[in-house]
Amino acid sequence: MYQIDRRKFISLLGKGAFGFVAGGALLNEKIACAGGPDGKKLNFVFILIDDLGWKDVGCYGSTFYETPNIDKLAAEGMRFTDAYASCPVCSPTRASIMTGKYPGRIGLTQWIGGPGNPKYLHQLPLEEFTLAEALKQAGYTTFFAGKWHLGEKPYWPQQQGFDINIGGHEAGGPQAGGYFSPYKFPNLKDGPEGEYLTERLTDESLKFLDENYQKPFLLYLSHYSVHTPLQIMPQLREKYEQKAKKLPPSQGPRFLPEGPRNEARQVQDHAVYAGMVEAMDKSVGRVLDKLEQLGVADNTVVIFMSDNGGLSTSEGSPTSNVPLRAGKGWLYEGGIREPMIIKWPGVVKGGSECSEPVTSTDFYPTMLEMAGLPLRPKQHIDGVSLVPLLGQKGRLQRQAIYWHYPHRSNQGGQPSGAVRVGDYKLIEFYQDMRVELYNLKDDIAEKYDLADKMPKKTAELKKLLHDWRKIIDAKMPDPKPGRKEKQDTT
Repeated sequence: MYQIDRRKFISLLGKGAFGFVAGGALLNEKIACAGGPDGKKLNFVFILIDDLGWKDVGCYGSTFYETPNIDKLAAEGMRFTDAYASCPVCSPTRASIMTGKYPGRIGLTQWIGGPGNPKYLHQLPLEEFTLAEALKQAGYTTFFAGKWHLGEKPYWPQQQGFDINIGGHEAGGPQAGGYFSPYKFPNLKDGPEGEYLTERLTDESLKFLDENYQKPFLLYLSHYSVHTPLQIMPQLREKYEQKAKKLPPSQGPRFLPEGPRNEARQVQDHAVYAGMVEAMDKSVGRVLDKLEQLGVADNTVVIFMSDNGGLSTSEGSPTSNVPLRAGKGWLYEGGIREPMIIKWPGVVKGGSECSEPVTSTDFYPTMLEMAGLPLRPKQHIDGVSLVPLLGQKGRLQRQAIYWHYPHRSNQGGQPSGAVRVGDYKLIEFYQDMRVELYNLKDDIAEKYDLADKMPKKTAELKKLLHDWRKIIDAKMPDPKPGRKEKQDTT
């Protein structure tokens, strides 16, 4: 595998290499040298939430859900307003984080087990040199807990760079008793009857920290929450049922049509979902508190992200992504724009905000550079290091961000692709190849299609999208598959 020499890399920083401009000057010495205080290797905690919507967090605008710990993390780190998952469903986004590649380039474009027109990979290939493998090779102890959903054996986390794997296997959601023990996982012992899965995965993560905090580590806590089934402890359900009763009357409809057969929830007031969000937030708080207790918080990068948009158009439609349109399973903003926070003590200014569009392929090169490790540009070919943004020393020099989701989703989304360039975003629907164009700066809700009013801009973005699909050899759906497609149950 090709690796660029670190010294050569630093010499290129001022030239805008690898997709960024350093404000006309080299990044400051602290960022350029990377690593932690006193030359120690940085630790990494990556918290990935399943199906959490952009507005499901207090610091992103929710007034019904309570997320004090995530809000505190944002106050101590950088909050990204325009962060994207590389797919509106789970498995492809998870693969993009691990590889630094767009799902269309890998060939893993659908949640594993979902409708297969066109055919897609049902596992993350072992030939991919994952982010976990890169850190493990550099001496990190690597730990995974929670949802994997990137293939059956032998494609589990322990074959993809993780020393320890707790609960990660082929399933896309809780099995057997759902979020309450007994879980019946192949690699997670059942706890006491009634134990809650979110708490258990947090317990396992804290145990790992207790045993490994004195050496460099990657803790990848990939919660199954807040994915269905919608389940929570009775006391939290009661809390939010009472809170919902005190909400003022809605000023508009609770649901609005989305597509020919679906409706999108417009109000956040689902008590069970709110309880799941709170339980997840408490997990984040427990991890942050443990880092402080062990004295490693100042040497640990914490990353918070979701794998796709909030579930708002099917399967109970428990949340609302308003002002964003639609949700999970769609290439409208509600399906792909995510809450994303990065805390990097000593580098990231607490409470800072970044509106630069970024995406899930960017984590791989970003974490390598943070750790002072050589980049692997042939591996993370679709990712760009976010270090200049984190240090507020420059902007990314990236032309566009792309999506390719050639499948039907159980949430009502149709096979489609999209591209964002600056403030403009174009969506192409593969059934009839029609396009829609939106100016996200003026129309974050994607209400006003500008395709007919701006034919030149539409043609420009459409050509970019088509050229990109050719470059990555993107697979397109058969318009006449001749068979009934399987529905999403995970």
